[in-house]
Order: sequence, then structure tokens, then C-alpha cells
Amino acid sequence: MTFMLCRNRVKDFDQWKPIFDSYAEAHQKSGLNLVNMWRSIEDPNIIFLMFKVARADKALEFINSPESAKAGEISGVIDGECHFIEKI
Repeated sequence: MTFMLCRNRVKDFDQWKPIFDSYAEAHQKSGLNLVNMWRSIEDPNIIFLMFKVARADKALEFINSPESAKAGEISGVIDGECHFIEKI
């Protein structure tokens, strides 16, 4: 089973969260199912996300799309990274 672990640093969690939530259907259509979300204790604007991935190619297509870039810009994402991982 493949997962995608992401870390995002955002300007303001309270601004970011509703915009992120509005993309739930787009995530699901891309084969991304949110498993869990965490916030850093030291900096509550650092978010960690774990998605179960149906197909890595579709997930990559979505996260590299202009739509995702625009959503990140609007929601205040400063930077982030995603890694495809599997349980060993």
C-alpha cells in the first residue's frame, strides 16, 4: 500500500484549513484519501498530512497541476514537500 506524506508551512492555519477542506472531492478524484492530519506543537502553521494513494501517477499529476499551485497560493502555503512512502 502506498501513502503520501506531506509537510506544508502555511502563513495562517485558520486561513489555510477551509481552503484545503474545499479540495476534498478533488483529492478523492485523484486517488488521494486523507488518513490523518497533524500540526507541529512548536509552530502550529506547520502541517503534516498523510494520504492513502490509489495511483501515484494520478496523485503526482494532481499535486503538480496548476489548480493545486493556485490553491496553495490562495491558501497561503509558503513551502512544502511530499513523499511517496510504503510500509515495510
